[in-house]
Amino acid sequence: MCYKLWLALACILFYRCNGNRHEVRKFPEGFLFGTSTASYQTEGAWNEDGKSESIWDHMSHQIPCSIKHCDTGDISDDSYHLYKRDVEMIRELGLDFYRFSLSWSRILPTGFPDVINEAGVQYYNNLIDELLKYNIIPMVTIYHFDLPQTLQKLGGWSNPHIVDWFGDFSNIVFRLFGDRVKYWVTINEPYYICYEGYGADIMAPQVNVTGIAEYLCAKNVLVAHAKAYHIYDEVFRPTQGGKIFISINARWNEPDGDDNVEAADDANQFFIMQYAYPIFSKSGDFPSSIKKIIAAKSKEQGFLRSRLPEFTPDEIEYVRGTSDLYGLNHYSTQLIYRNESVKGFYKIPSMYDDTGVFIYQLDKWLLSNSSITKAVPWGFHKLLTFIKEQFGNPPIFVTENGFGGSTGLEDNDRVTYYRLYLSVLLDAIENGSDIRGYTAWSLMDNFEWNQGYSIRFGLYEVDYTCPNRTRTPRKSAYVYKEIARTHKLDFEFEPNTSVPISALGEDGDENH
Repeated sequence: MCYKLWLALACILFYRCNGNRHEVRKFPEGFLFGTSTASYQTEGAWNEDGKSESIWDHMSHQIPCSIKHCDTGDISDDSYHLYKRDVEMIRELGLDFYRFSLSWSRILPTGFPDVINEAGVQYYNNLIDELLKYNIIPMVTIYHFDLPQTLQKLGGWSNPHIVDWFGDFSNIVFRLFGDRVKYWVTINEPYYICYEGYGADIMAPQVNVTGIAEYLCAKNVLVAHAKAYHIYDEVFRPTQGGKIFISINARWNEPDGDDNVEAADDANQFFIMQYAYPIFSKSGDFPSSIKKIIAAKSKEQGFLRSRLPEFTPDEIEYVRGTSDLYGLNHYSTQLIYRNESVKGFYKIPSMYDDTGVFIYQLDKWLLSNSSITKAVPWGFHKLLTFIKEQFGNPPIFVTENGFGGSTGLEDNDRVTYYRLYLSVLLDAIENGSDIRGYTAWSLMDNFEWNQGYSIRFGLYEVDYTCPNRTRTPRKSAYVYKEIARTHKLDFEFEPNTSVPISALGEDGDENH
């Protein structure tokens, strides 16, 4: 049934009008288009100019390696040295903003504010100034997965003192860059930080204390985010006048049939609301449903208290309402079901055992054999509607959305993916969702965490065999440029990729 629904929606998206009439859809006035990267994924220069080791430096240098093909981010796209080319690419695309992240260990090598690395500060000053030189808005993520290894030795995000450590780092970067940065993302994707890094061994730092560490991390991440928000709101916002928010990743969890509606709701509570509800709900705190489930499971398992740490009443109020926008990272949808076999399937306490569901996706959602991102645009629409209805229609900024495929410049799958997802985003806007901007992941190919360089998300292809990491625009770059230039979505637009993208003027024609 779900696959038939997807096929029907795909047909509607491609042929929205009766007959052969060609429809071009418009984005609202003031809607912003941008693209994104993250420090460890692109910068390289892992130990240059005073930068210390991050948890991803540490993990990628382990032997035997735990990253596909033993890849590392030691050089990656070498954006530390090639940032001017990166800005040139954003200019070629004609985008409104560029979202990038700060390397904590490049700015504070000890992890603490006792040493501020001037070379690292200068790098980010140079990047910000280069963007502003061409009227590109810098959107800065304070933390995107690469914690200093020194802080990890002290427990990292499982240590409640990280609230103060992150607050100190945030305070410093607001002071250093806030005169020019007006969009701040505090923390990127709490779920991946906490579950995959602390409750499992998928992401750095591979703590893998399942069923416990992910929940300690979740509380600390939320309070640390709130700490940064309040510092900015009380100390810096009066003079700097920017916006500050968190980016929460979310797949849409669709019930596999009517019998699994409750199971899908549980999945949404654990995978989305665990991080969104304390901030965006009127009451704050973790959702009552997951509190009850984890408390009951913990008692059955012999724990003397719930594995989910409680917020104090003061902490509930401290976290509640601490985001000017709802930052949303989204890539795909998954089907959810629950049957008798889930009981005892997860042998040890874990978030997945607490959730008590099975998850799968349909291979038929793949756009081609070379893609890894399953395209389910109707799930994106349902997610946007869910956020609107759950939280009173907060302003949403899509901070990541994109398509993982293989190498090659003729990336028609990526073009199709972007068009499908932008079309349902427009549907959501027409249905009342307050969506302010869209960020394509990613500007260029980069180090994709435990997958290394085996998956490519870039609008620009990066040649990793070349010492200067040559960046070349894919077809999707031409298409995205046209969307940003016209503020229109035209499924029939076919770019002339034989013309250098830099030679295309503001009117879309070749400069002469």
